[in-house]
Amino acid sequence: MKGFEYLQSELDDMKKEGTFRSLVPLESDQGAKVVIKGKEVIQLSSNNYLGLTSHPRLRKAALEAVETYGAGTGSVRTIAGTLTMHQELEEKLATFKHTESALVFQSGFTTNQGVLSSILTKDDVVISDSLNHASIIDGIRLTKAARKVYKHIDMTDLETALKESMDFRVRVIVTDGVFSMDGNVAPLPEIVNLAEKYDAIVMVDDAHASGVLGENGRGTVNHFGLDGRVHIQVGTLSKAVGVLGGYVASTKTLVEYLIHKGRPFLFSTSHPPAVTAACIEAIDVLLEEPELIEKLWDNTRFFKDGLKKLGFDIGKSDTPITPVMVGDEALSHEFSDKLLEYGVFAQGIAFPTVAKGQARVRTIVTAEHTKQELQEALNIFEKAGKELEII
Repeated sequence: MKGFEYLQSELDDMKKEGTFRSLVPLESDQGAKVVIKGKEVIQLSSNNYLGLTSHPRLRKAALEAVETYGAGTGSVRTIAGTLTMHQELEEKLATFKHTESALVFQSGFTTNQGVLSSILTKDDVVISDSLNHASIIDGIRLTKAARKVYKHIDMTDLETALKESMDFRVRVIVTDGVFSMDGNVAPLPEIVNLAEKYDAIVMVDDAHASGVLGENGRGTVNHFGLDGRVHIQVGTLSKAVGVLGGYVASTKTLVEYLIHKGRPFLFSTSHPPAVTAACIEAIDVLLEEPELIEKLWDNTRFFKDGLKKLGFDIGKSDTPITPVMVGDEALSHEFSDKLLEYGVFAQGIAFPTVAKGQARVRTIVTAEHTKQELQEALNIFEKAGKELEII
């Protein structure tokens, strides 16, 4: 069929440049090791920080929910798709996050889109960190609000943007809590202090901090002791929580407004019973099994130290997200392929996900990994890194 020649041409260019990538199907559950093309390899690319995707308690809750409520809900939340378990999950999330209320969306991506697109008008301005997640960027694009972008975690530049925005009705500062490609943490105390000084609203996307930072994994807001001082907290149910979805935790006023105005919430079928029940159980696991988070951080320190000793550049990560910086796009993918050949699944990340010249292999350890597995992974990194002259 004619019509897509221009797209094929672009794909052909990507193949010539060595940046074209195919999807990699897994043949096992998402564990510390996975099976790819019949071969068991160490998994270092998933967001399954605590191993909850296959936790026995979550499996059991999901199966029981299917037996009781069926496979799906058959409606959007605002018509006939709200089950009592949906409300139970939202109440549990609000309590967990120390906020008045919470609302669950279909994904973290749609949460950011739904919040930003609904609460901002042409009379407002949104002020965004330059390295914020694509879902924040797309959410901003859906608004008619003015926009300012401040240099990554540069508080002087943020203050300048606030000073230049005094005439707008509402000013919203939005930032990732943990930046997904670099693993560094936003300076939230400074951001909140500036917001209070200039009467601005703060919105934090804690996708990669949920289940990782803060007491029992409550996120960066709790980690920095800022409960009650951040207006909007966005979290995910799809990473450390191990299931699917996103949520916003905030005031009752904002939640009620989003129920009426948040388009992804209004026009998407609600989460199926298995997903919802598993998410409820996951919050209980976070509260009752804190040793999982302790193991995650112990493994993180071990792996980071090992990479540093081998001579790899791992950037400025403060979290289990550890980029192994390569620079060249094609070389980063070649490195990833070599790692897989030797027994480690760690994906290369290149432009446009990260800036040109900043390609890397991004690794994430989990609480499921043993020290023996991580040492084996380090040995493979050393072998592949030396072969390709990265170290």
